[in-house]
Amino acid sequence: MNIYHLSHIDLDGYGCQYLTQNCFSAQKNTQIESYNANYGPEVKARLEEIITSIKREKFMGKNNIEHIILVTDLNLTPKEAKWLEKEAIEVGAKIQLLDHHGSGEKTAQQYIWYKLDTTRCATLITYDWLQTHHGFDNENNFAQIVKAINAIDIWVSDDELFEFGKVGLGMISGAREINRTLFPAEDRALKLSLINAMKNHLNKENAHIELDNNLHQLKKEFFKQDKDNTKDNLVALYVTKLLTTDKKRLIIEYRGAKGLLGYNLGNTSILGNTFLVENPDFDFYMDISYRGNFSLRSNNKLDVSKMASEIGNGGGHPNASGGKIKDYRDSFVYSDIKAFVQDYIDEKTV
Repeated sequence: MNIYHLSHIDLDGYGCQYLTQNCFSAQKNTQIESYNANYGPEVKARLEEIITSIKREKFMGKNNIEHIILVTDLNLTPKEAKWLEKEAIEVGAKIQLLDHHGSGEKTAQQYIWYKLDTTRCATLITYDWLQTHHGFDNENNFAQIVKAINAIDIWVSDDELFEFGKVGLGMISGAREINRTLFPAEDRALKLSLINAMKNHLNKENAHIELDNNLHQLKKEFFKQDKDNTKDNLVALYVTKLLTTDKKRLIIEYRGAKGLLGYNLGNTSILGNTFLVENPDFDFYMDISYRGNFSLRSNNKLDVSKMASEIGNGGGHPNASGGKIKDYRDSFVYSDIKAFVQDYIDEKTV
């Protein structure tokens, strides 16, 4: 059985995936692929990725596998649901949607696979579904972490775990060290590790304060590879390793110089310089934000102040500059961002 799990990008959404990962990863002959989306067009884009993944499995001759598309903490419009059902029928997949947003009521009335319960958070709905249909949680007692997520997500302020859930909510929204557009699997792994740490703090006295106090160290433990260091340096080394492994996919060019394009990574001084030292075959490093602002770094191979001036009315120093791309068009698909930036650079340097 293959599970394709699409969920939201907040504590509740990742809470659903925390449960399914713990449930299905322990089951024989079951594989789970996870996807995340915010509301809007990204939902349809991720569903298209899932359908493509199933088609790929079919093309490779794996026709005896049951495919289940699981959507949690996201509501679909009637148009999206109609499209998904049609595509699922064509590839022979089952659909299960578990959500609690009232905005999905009209769609829920039309599809038997659309389970809507506005009285509980999606993590709690998913927990009950896993218990009923997949024999989940006979030993590890996930009930308390589910209760904490439910308390904060639907704002049960008098619940004993409300304050604990509040810390968890900020913990996930503040986990921005890894860009999910560039590295979705690693970003998800960070967030699920933090939710697991949440679960492990539940038996502590003043658990919400203990969790809040320990957040910095919990993140350091995730990013630590060999030696201890500051959190910023550990993150830079970790992300640099990801960039280096995937650098062929991230290459852009400027007047014959080879660069790497990051997206909304931030921390450019440390990350850019670390990457260039580790990868001397690259001439520059560029990180662009969702607003079109960019930062440039070089390691004495390219005068990026001239590059910034030419492509973005920017400037700075030969090894550290920045600017902004006019009429930048953002996307949640990295290949589209890279194509836009490269085309823009090419037009400016004709």
